[in-house]
Formats: sequence, structure tokens, C-alpha cells
Amino acid sequence: MAKSALLGSSIAKKVAMALSGIFLMLFLAQHFFINMTSVFSADTFNSISHFMGNNPLVQYVIQPILIIGVIFHFVMGIVLELKNRSARPIAYAKNNGAANSSWSSRNMIITGLVIFAFLGLHSYDFWVPEMVYKYVDVNPLNETRYFHELAEKFESPVRTGLYCISFLLLSLHLWHGFNSSMQSVGFNNKYSRSLHKLGYAFAIVVPFGFIFIALFHHFNH
Repeated sequence: MAKSALLGSSIAKKVAMALSGIFLMLFLAQHFFINMTSVFSADTFNSISHFMGNNPLVQYVIQPILIIGVIFHFVMGIVLELKNRSARPIAYAKNNGAANSSWSSRNMIITGLVIFAFLGLHSYDFWVPEMVYKYVDVNPLNETRYFHELAEKFESPVRTGLYCISFLLLSLHLWHGFNSSMQSVGFNNKYSRSLHKLGYAFAIVVPFGFIFIALFHHFNH
């Protein structure tokens, strides 16, 4: 009975991890779409950013849910990694993991930690200044400021490089994470192969799209 309960708990954690990951991917897709508009039209990017930044539903409902989702996904990843390691008494030196799994699958915790650190930098660059602008300095609304603030962040080659490296690791994280999530939630039918291909495409298009955006603003500022 205890073993069954433990198994159920482990499965529940994996399902929760998978669902939180899928939720974050939806946010990532939306964030990518908004940022991509900055490449084609500063006015469009400013309008969308202004709407998102001053919409009460986004600010007071969706944003807190997103923050909770990020923290939950990170903590659950650490918990599952520690659980997996404790269940493997044989050291990796005696087990050729590379023969049975990809680099991305064996290093999900590493890519996850780097991505979490990157989110800290990203929050420092954009979210913190936004909170200060609106709630500390209480500046008047300015719908035209967002594009300039975005482009300004990518003036530095160091910061741009950090963003690009983080997005490369995000690609590796998504490459394994999406398909692992599908397995965790038990999605295995005639549509699963197409969905796996969609996951691989997402893992390439979105992170490399973010890299393109960063480099575009760096070289065109």
C-alpha cells in the first residue's frame, strides 16, 4: 500500500510538472508573438505592450498565476531530480547514460537552473523597471516608451550574448521537456507523433526566434 501511494505521488508530481510546463509554453508563445512585432512595427509593439501592461486582468490575475507557475515548475523540477537521484544508487561513472539518452534529457536540471537564472536577469531588465515606473515613481502613462526600452536593453553585446546563450539552452530544455510532458500526461495515440513533431518545431522556432529578435535590436539600435 505504501509503495503504491509513493508511486501515485511520484506520478502526480510528474503530471503536475508536465502541465505547468505546457502552461509556460503557452505563455512563451504569446510572449514571442508580442516581441516579434517589435521587428516589424514599433507602433504595434508599443500598442500591444501598453495594453498588456495596463490591463487589470493581465496585471492582477494572469501575471500572479504566471509567477506561481514558474516557481512551481522550478521547485517541482528540483524535487523530481533529487527523487530520481536517490532512486539510483549506482553512480553515473558506472552507467553510460549517453548510450541510452540524449544530452538534453540528462541535463534538464542544468538547463532549467540556467533558464531560471536568466528569468531573474530578464525580470531585472524589464519587470522591475516597469514596477518602479508605474508604482514607485508613479509616472504618467506613455504608450510610446516600450519599443525604446526594449531596444535599449540590447545595446550591450554582453547582455545580448547572455540572452542568446539562455535561449539556446531553452531550446534544449524544450526539445526534451515537451515530449516528456506528453508522456507524463499519457498522451499516446494516433495524433501523438504529429504532436511530437510540433513540439520539436516549437523548441526550434521560438527560442531561435527570440535570438533573432535580440540580435536584430542589437545591430539596428
